[in-house]
Amino acid sequence: MKSIRGESLFGYVNVILLSLLSISTIVPFIHIIAKSLSSETYLLAKEIWLWPKGFNFTSYEYVLSYKQFYISFWNSLIITVVGTAVSMAVTILAAFPLSRRQFPLKRGLMLFFVITMFFSGGLIPTYLVVKQLGLLNTLWSIMLPLALAPFNLILVRNFFLSLPEALEESAIMDGASNIRVLTWIYLPLSIPTIATIAMFYAVGYWNSFFQAMMYITDRGLMPLQVFLMQIVTNAKTGDMTTGDILSELTPESTTAAAIICVVFPILCVYPFIQKYFVKGVMLGAVKG
Repeated sequence: MKSIRGESLFGYVNVILLSLLSISTIVPFIHIIAKSLSSETYLLAKEIWLWPKGFNFTSYEYVLSYKQFYISFWNSLIITVVGTAVSMAVTILAAFPLSRRQFPLKRGLMLFFVITMFFSGGLIPTYLVVKQLGLLNTLWSIMLPLALAPFNLILVRNFFLSLPEALEESAIMDGASNIRVLTWIYLPLSIPTIATIAMFYAVGYWNSFFQAMMYITDRGLMPLQVFLMQIVTNAKTGDMTTGDILSELTPESTTAAAIICVVFPILCVYPFIQKYFVKGVMLGAVKG
């Protein structure tokens, strides 16, 4: 009886804590949306909390009036799609041999990957490598340095380790090569894990900012996050030249609208991937 009551109490506390955590996450987002849709008068009076006042789309008109927004959006889309595809290919092709029990170098290579989670070559050596490879002012300078995340590699490897050996043995007895074992058996069984890891990579590429600041000076290759920084800077310094709508803009509403425009596309992807999150991460963490 006591154990049942304890489990019930734990369940209630869990629900309360998770509800509070969810509220603390969603309230700032709703607040940003309200500010982006509110008029200057109410924003300057600090009267906006969770509901817009003086409802208008002026800030969005300002942000979307930039031709650079669409160029940067396209650049971020290319970086996200191509970068995620490259990262998934590298991660899967690295995780598969590292999950083979008969592979003699797996322990040494895994140690090598794990070390990179705690130590890096440093900012200047990394820049020099990118420069020597001729990647400066190309979108590859953002994608290739981020192509493999050791944590994601470990998750995929652990999931492969959790699959029954009998599946591989049966396929090999039927004459299947390693590539066929990977593509016919492992990948179809790994959809939740692969979807989760792909989402991790996609969000990372979409939000990539520092690499673009480091390696790209061509405005035609500017990703969306750098454009957001410029919009926010222009709003704060008062450098907003948009004609008639200038008088209706405030730095707060402009910044809020820019944030929503940048965040909204990646948010649209979450509902399609969310169902795989818990299952994918838990499956990848079953076995070390």
